[in-house]
Amino acid sequence: MGTEATDDDPDDPIGYFLQDLVFHGKTERTRDSYQRVLRRFESFLATPEANPFDESIAPADATHRHCMAWVHTLRGTVEPSTVATYAAYLHRFYAYMTQVGVFESNPMTLVMEEMDETIDKDPTRREIDVPAMRRFVAAVTHPLHRAVVVTLLKTGMRVGELCNLDLRDVSLTHPDARATYDLGTRAELDGRSDSFFVSSKPSFGESTNGEERTASNKRKRATIVPIDAELQRVLVRWLAVRPDVRSSADPLFVGTSEGWGERLEPESVRHVVETHARNRGWYRTGGGASENVTPHYFRHFFTTHLRDRTGDRGIVKYLRGDVADDIIDTYTHNWGDKVRDTYEANIYSLLE
Repeated sequence: MGTEATDDDPDDPIGYFLQDLVFHGKTERTRDSYQRVLRRFESFLATPEANPFDESIAPADATHRHCMAWVHTLRGTVEPSTVATYAAYLHRFYAYMTQVGVFESNPMTLVMEEMDETIDKDPTRREIDVPAMRRFVAAVTHPLHRAVVVTLLKTGMRVGELCNLDLRDVSLTHPDARATYDLGTRAELDGRSDSFFVSSKPSFGESTNGEERTASNKRKRATIVPIDAELQRVLVRWLAVRPDVRSSADPLFVGTSEGWGERLEPESVRHVVETHARNRGWYRTGGGASENVTPHYFRHFFTTHLRDRTGDRGIVKYLRGDVADDIIDTYTHNWGDKVRDTYEANIYSLLE
């Protein structure tokens, strides 16, 4: 009769590591990425026909040569930067498991030292002009999908920030929306109509407005972002068909298929964008940041085009929520002239 595995000797080291990522507050997207890479490595080790050693071994018994051989199999199938990212995931797994005493050593240390590939932290991205993006938006006809895509493109929000929006964070003057919903009830939106309040506080696993959140906002400070006439139009169209919600927090964006009426989660947003980008030829499995259009690309698009149009880096940084206190206070106190007027005079048109 076998003995049960203990925390110091788990049957499934990868599962152990993934569970600890939950405890460390890592997002579902991060955990899914680690799981996909680590299980791929585990399958390589377990399949004699797939690895050059003609044996099946467990991750705990892998040497630097096993790890090096797996990294080599990635070359030619994904971008060099992706090879480096996958290797970094494996390195992190072994380093953590060694640190907590489950494994005796980290075989990836030598592999990382000898690799030529590096993670490209500032990739040269696909260049898409406004007319091309306008045609992309025209093909997105589903009210939820269009509202999500246009919100990301018009505001530069991160995915988590979009998912965390509640109706209290949205001020709209359109009579149809105001007649149906209690919008923009935050004090911070008083006197600032047709705007989003993007908070810095929602965090993964913590309760905000009475609901536990599955994504974190990463803003250094809360920001008020204008809503122009085009964005208001798609939001009103979405609110006209928005299902009854299952949360007292009243999220702005909720599911219309799986998770009907439940707050939209980051993975669903990424899937929406990926689906439409694939249809446009702007997304390829295995493609890197330089090729694929993702929600983060929309943030890059917003930053690049609005900065070029305004010539004002400060306002763009304010809208993105990644500026220091002194700068953000300047724009907050003179919001109407410095932010809304500049934004409305320069924001690109996306609706045909």
